[in-house]
Parts: sequence; structure tokens; C-alpha cells
Amino acid sequence: MMAPDLPQRGVLPDHAIEAMTQAGQIRPDRPYAETQVQPASLDLRLGTQAYRVRASFLAGAANTVADRLAEFTMHEVDLTHGAVLEKGCVYLVPLMEALSLPGTISAVANAKSSTGRLDLLTRTITDRGTEFDRIPAGYEGRLYAEICPRSFSVLVRPGMRLNQIRFRDGQAVLSDAELKARHAETPLVSGKAVISDGLGFSVDLSPGTGGLVGFRAKPHTGVIDLDNIGHYAPAEFWERLETTEGRIILDPGAFYILVSQEAVTIPPDCAAEMAPYLAMVGEFRVHYAGFFDPGFGHGVPARGVLEVRCHEAPFVLEHGQVVGRLVYERMAALPRTLYGADLASNYQGQGLKLSKHFRS
Repeated sequence: MMAPDLPQRGVLPDHAIEAMTQAGQIRPDRPYAETQVQPASLDLRLGTQAYRVRASFLAGAANTVADRLAEFTMHEVDLTHGAVLEKGCVYLVPLMEALSLPGTISAVANAKSSTGRLDLLTRTITDRGTEFDRIPAGYEGRLYAEICPRSFSVLVRPGMRLNQIRFRDGQAVLSDAELKARHAETPLVSGKAVISDGLGFSVDLSPGTGGLVGFRAKPHTGVIDLDNIGHYAPAEFWERLETTEGRIILDPGAFYILVSQEAVTIPPDCAAEMAPYLAMVGEFRVHYAGFFDPGFGHGVPARGVLEVRCHEAPFVLEHGQVVGRLVYERMAALPRTLYGADLASNYQGQGLKLSKHFRS
């Protein structure tokens, strides 16, 4: 099978994803839903069945996912009329999309923004897979979503889109020299650019209205129906984080929504992925949802929302501390549509913001 004919190597845009579908390289069980094809990614849809499993797993180089499901399944859950995925449990859901990739096209998956902001750990696994969220060139087979609600139980239905996939023809990561040159020509970030294996960003803990700097998930809450947009009162699920000192102490096991100090821009000819900074800066993880599409923040300043979970010990996080980096890649071609400009994008121009399920 031939890969789409594109001007250069890099991340495949929306029209190339559509061409792959027409060529049978992406095989959806049913026609795509509106806005499912994004500027530089494809949303993946839940199928009709979920499997409650004993533990998270990878298939391994010699196994299919079905082989491992026979080992680990505790019971099956029919999603047809909606079902609750319980906090603290692990589920595996076959997706509506399968792949038959050309030998030059690989893929990477990630949780969608709203999924990450709900602390809904969602990862993609494949047959004979040895890594989460990584699909090798030439992969032939189904895709599966592993879902582990960490803070809130959620109600899901078939067709819901919790994760997304990005296709690559080779690698086209911008070097630090290229990032510096681009930033000098048209700023990629407000303020000073910290460029080292990508574009660094820091956390904003300067007090906003009423001293607000972020939110912490409450430990005991109700269920969130993922179809309910702008529905839930934030106070029922989140504690406000306030400070006058420019710092907070992260509690082990707690989940936080914070925001970057810098506004970031993804030019139309680039895509970006959020990556960890350095393990040595502290025992916490930043981000579950890491894709930034072409056009994010372009002409409309937008900051990165940070999904933060602390690990082993309480940790002091201070205003301006560098906590992550954006890795930029060239697009193989310009997308037909851009994030925000041509789509009803929920988070364009954002600051500190909860997922779309909560009232403003």
C-alpha cells in the first residue's frame, strides 16, 4: 500500500487522513462523525463492549490483545445503552477504528484534552504491542483503549471519543536551532523562550481573582456523564486552590488542574506534543493529554492547561518553575482546517479552564 503523496515527511494533515481512509489504511466500523478528523489527528471512538480487567497490560511481541483478555478479564460490560466505568478500575474497550498502515507510516496516540482534564487515564494498545500509545509503521489490526478513571467515575456510550491518533511519515521534529530561528521570526511563546530539546514552559501560580491558581479534584464525587457539556457545577467536583505566596504543596495521589505561565503558539505548518521536562525537577507528572494541533494559539493567545499528579512525597511547586516542554514537528502538508479558526474548538484562547463538562 502506498502512503499519501505529500510535499514532505512529517505529521499527516486532515486531508491525508481522509485519503488513508479511502485507501483502506484506516478502517472505521461506521462512517466518521462530524469533526472526528482533526487538523493533525483522528479521534478514536469507543465500541459497544468493555472488559473489566484485573490490571493494566500490554499484549507483548508474541500475543494479540484477545489472548491477554482471556487471561485478565473479570467481566464484560455492555456499553450499548451507556455504562459507568468505576473510579479506580481498569477497562479495555475495542475501538471502532482499525489500521492497515503502509510501511512508511507510524502513529502515536494520546488522550483528548477533555479526557485528560478529568484525570481519565486513557491509553491505546495494539496486538503484539510493547508500548502504550505507539503504533509501528506497517501495523495491521484493531486498536483498543485502556481506560482507568482516576478521580471520577464516568458514564460512557459507544461512539464517545476519549483518545486520538496522529500519523507520521518519518520523523520531522524541529531542532533547537530551528525553534530558536522560528521564535526569533515569529514568537512561539510569550516571554523568554526556554529551548532545550523542545520549548520549555512553566507553571503560573500568580494569584488570580480571589487568589485562584488552580483546582484539586475532590476525593468523593458523583458520576460524570461525558455527554453532558457545560452541565456540572465545579464546586461539586473540585476544590479551589488559592495562594498569595506564589507556591502550593502538591499532595501525593492528588490530581490538579493548573495553567502554564506562557501563552504558546503552534504555527499552521507545525504540530506539537507535550512531553515531560526532567524527572529530576520533582516527583510529579504533568499532562495526560499532550497533542497541540496546527493553529492552537495562532493569533489568539492561549496557555497550556496542566494536568498534574504528585507521586511519592509532598512537593512544593513554585511560580515560574519549568515543568514541561513542547516538542514541535513539521506537518507533511498544511491542513485544510486549523484549530480554533475553522473548528468549534473548546480550548482556543484558554487560560485556567476545567474540562468542557463543567459550567464556567
